[in-house]
Amino acid sequence: MRKPVALPVLSADALSSVAYGPEAMLAVLVLGGAAGLAYSVPIAATIAFLMLAVGVSYRQTIRAYPHGGGSYIVASDNLGRVPGLIAAAGLMTDYILTVAVSIASGVAAIASAVPSLATDAVPIGVGVIALLLAGNLRGIRQAGALFAAPTYAFIIAVFALVAVGLVDAAGRGFHPTAAPHLNATESVGVLLVMRAFASGATAMTGIEAISNAVPAFKPVEWRNARTTLTWMVGLLIVLFAGTVAMVRLDGVVPSTQETVLSQLAHRSFGSGPLYVLTQAATAAVLLLAANTAYNDFPRVLFLLARDRHAPQIFLRLGDRLAFSNGIILLSIAAALVYVAFSGMTASLIPLYAVGVFLAFTLSQAGMVVHWWRLRERHWRKSLFFNATGALLSAVVFLTAGTTKFTEGAWVAVLAVGLFLVVTMRIRRHYETVGKALRLHPHAIELPTPTIPAHPSRGAAQSPATTSQLPEALPDARTEEDARTEEEDEETPEEIRHLSVVPIATMDLAGMRALAYAASLHQPVLALHVSSEEDEAERFREYWTLWGDHLPLEVVVSPYRAIVAPLVHYIEALHAKRPDLTLTVILPEIVTMRWRYRLLHSRIAPRLRHALRPLPKIVVTTVPFHV
Repeated sequence: MRKPVALPVLSADALSSVAYGPEAMLAVLVLGGAAGLAYSVPIAATIAFLMLAVGVSYRQTIRAYPHGGGSYIVASDNLGRVPGLIAAAGLMTDYILTVAVSIASGVAAIASAVPSLATDAVPIGVGVIALLLAGNLRGIRQAGALFAAPTYAFIIAVFALVAVGLVDAAGRGFHPTAAPHLNATESVGVLLVMRAFASGATAMTGIEAISNAVPAFKPVEWRNARTTLTWMVGLLIVLFAGTVAMVRLDGVVPSTQETVLSQLAHRSFGSGPLYVLTQAATAAVLLLAANTAYNDFPRVLFLLARDRHAPQIFLRLGDRLAFSNGIILLSIAAALVYVAFSGMTASLIPLYAVGVFLAFTLSQAGMVVHWWRLRERHWRKSLFFNATGALLSAVVFLTAGTTKFTEGAWVAVLAVGLFLVVTMRIRRHYETVGKALRLHPHAIELPTPTIPAHPSRGAAQSPATTSQLPEALPDARTEEDARTEEEDEETPEEIRHLSVVPIATMDLAGMRALAYAASLHQPVLALHVSSEEDEAERFREYWTLWGDHLPLEVVVSPYRAIVAPLVHYIEALHAKRPDLTLTVILPEIVTMRWRYRLLHSRIAPRLRHALRPLPKIVVTTVPFHV
């Protein structure tokens, strides 16, 4: 992406937090009355410094990880497996709450302009989540001016709001407008100030997005990413500080009927078109911010599944080249959280800060270890910046976790703990299964193949074509015989077989499926689907080392899809030889405990469903019990 496009697309999450971050801070301070609101400016200044420090520290992350350095990757590489998983838990909590909080705040912006919709906030929010689910399952992606427009519109609207407000304040000598009389319900103390600081710091969410997406930039990627990050942090500080300044000058206080940003827009623009445009831009950028989680959440799940900490179903892309299973899981989790907290932004904020700053802290702590270990050029300066970011992030995390524990932060802490337990158990199960499946010196030997092997044949590209199919199939009948025969075989002698055995890896389950197919004394063809050519070449080497007992066909599926390439290949094979009965024999891992069944592929039912319209195709499985 070019920088003018990358800036709004990747900054939507961070910049849109201006719509709820300052309000979350004020909602706590207002409990202390006028004396509490007096702390808004110094707290906002502290948060602005925190934004600057964390932004500078993420510039070091981009330099160290030019291919993308998310919190999970950085923490795992430098701190170890458990800190990496804790960082992943914080990230996933962050993404779920990004959807819930952004939609809650967006609905609040709409309800501020159209008060009659306030009572329908929950169904409206759930409906928006459903739309995001449907759109992302169809493969919608953030790109181009279409997705850049809401962020730029929001930036312009807030700048205009602040500029008009400052001009108006200048006319009265910058004397603050008196705020409505407030009855204090809490005494102003350290605890209240810390709670307000933790709530306001949620305006920093999404600040790590650019460091995750470095490869998406045009060359030189890391340099363009750092420049874009600098612009994003600068805009975030200006928008955040400008909003808080206008709140102070205009005497605005949080209200359950209207958002703070809406009140400021009313004072600057009245109720005319500019006000409507401001609210529309706010709702649009919040919706875009929610959609960014649909790109990042499935990607983290993919990384976890790759490292065997999550079910393998999260490795695969759907028919629209989207991580469908991760998208569905995110939508369900976000909808449940949104409904459980009645779509109230103020209720969701205490959960938000914990996950955000937990990931920040571990990522920056990992970078400190990274610089100390490598000690490259300018390593001391980079270590200092990352250490500062780690320390400040840890302070916010501990502050949010302790001061807001009873307000809902305990839910996030519990979710992180459960996530750690579940992912470690999943890893342990996959390690147990891996040991059971590992080939040994007495692995199954198969008889001489009934179809000559073609070791020199290259990998086929998905979808398969008839020119890429095995050349040495059983003797073909005439086309006329094939057309007239259809499914008229009534005796065993009339059925002509070809067994197709999809093999993912060279393990005992695959060997058992091949042995079963060979024992039928019918022609057998092994079929392997690889995500890239290097992987395909490695599999061919393993196959040759094993003995090349059977003919092998390799299909390269660059989008990590499995079922679709299998279906395309088998359909092409059936079209070439409709007189054959094709038996697809799949190895199947069968676990003794039901709770582990979701951790293993269920390809057979999907293949049966896809191939059902074609005659003379049988799909069966050979179980391997663990």
